[in-house]
Amino acid sequence: MTRPLIGVTTSRSGGWRSYLMHRLALYRAGARSVRLMPGDPMPSEPMQGLVIGGGDDIGAEIYGGKVLPDVRIDPERDKMELGLLKAAIPAGLPVLGICRGSQMINVALGGTLHTDIYEVYVQAPKMRTVLPRKTVSVESGSRLNRILRCNPCLVNALHHQSVDRLGRNLTIAARDESGIVQAIESETAPFLLGVQWHPELLVWKKPQQRLFEALADAARKAVIPLSAEVLAGSV
Repeated sequence: MTRPLIGVTTSRSGGWRSYLMHRLALYRAGARSVRLMPGDPMPSEPMQGLVIGGGDDIGAEIYGGKVLPDVRIDPERDKMELGLLKAAIPAGLPVLGICRGSQMINVALGGTLHTDIYEVYVQAPKMRTVLPRKTVSVESGSRLNRILRCNPCLVNALHHQSVDRLGRNLTIAARDESGIVQAIESETAPFLLGVQWHPELLVWKKPQQRLFEALADAARKAVIPLSAEVLAGSV
């Protein structure tokens, strides 16, 4: 069985910790990984899939949101990830978005974000934990439900932004108990899925590991891998 190459986007500052967890999860799923950072050359070997990872907030000017003064942004990473998605989505390349990455998928397809969920969901508990303490309800007919096979599911929570208006051809796949969107997926793409939590930090949980296994399986079937030449015109 071949091990497809999956690109994993991270922040340049401190992103190596996140990348190591993704690398472990993908290795266990039968895939290889390569770290993608703004300013670095794209890998010469074609990629069969992408993980758009977590980290910095997305620049509010991209989706017409409210600019917050006390958040960390990385315009170069925004540009890189938008370029990757611009190339990957039309090609049908499998993509898994994690936390920021789920939000970036939505923004890339014309959607918007709540820049601070606690200004909108005022009754939502201010939870920030790497442990699986948040309950999410998964849509019964969704791809996500077929992958996770747990409903409701317990997940972690490290975000203060969330999906507001959905992007093109996207649908909500999960919400938490406060109604905050916790997962989105494409109605038309072969594999385009975003979760608001961090499954790479829950690798001992079989449902979360199945997310990476599903990505790896989809990547093996990728018809048009992303080459350096294709990416050169997008990133």
